[in-house]
Amino acid sequence: MARAPVSSLSAMLAQMAPVLDGRAWRFDVVAGDGLPAEAFALIREDEGLTAITPATGGDFARITLMVHSALEGVGLTAAVSAALAEAGIACNVVAGFYHDHLFVPWPRREEALAILQRLSHHRRGYRA
Repeated sequence: MARAPVSSLSAMLAQMAPVLDGRAWRFDVVAGDGLPAEAFALIREDEGLTAITPATGGDFARITLMVHSALEGVGLTAAVSAALAEAGIACNVVAGFYHDHLFVPWPRREEALAILQRLSHHRRGYRA
């Protein structure tokens, strides 16, 4: 049974349980009608269609926040991006219905994961 979405910032941070995907990822502009079957996400913009796909030698790592954050929840993206920004780590966020997915530079993936784990650990024990 699916758990109810979490909307309190303290609860979202405490329960985020970040998981690092072992694959490398890249962002590509897709031309033509053929959409890559392995795409994690497709983003349609006025300038074109972007696909996020797994790629050997890709530039990004994906970290999934396992908390089922409410789409109306406020502050999770700001808190995680601020923590990573403080360390000089770029972060591109893609939100799904159940989870947020952070794309960080591949060489800094372990450091980013550790920062998120510390952020989550420090929030445990707080009540919503």
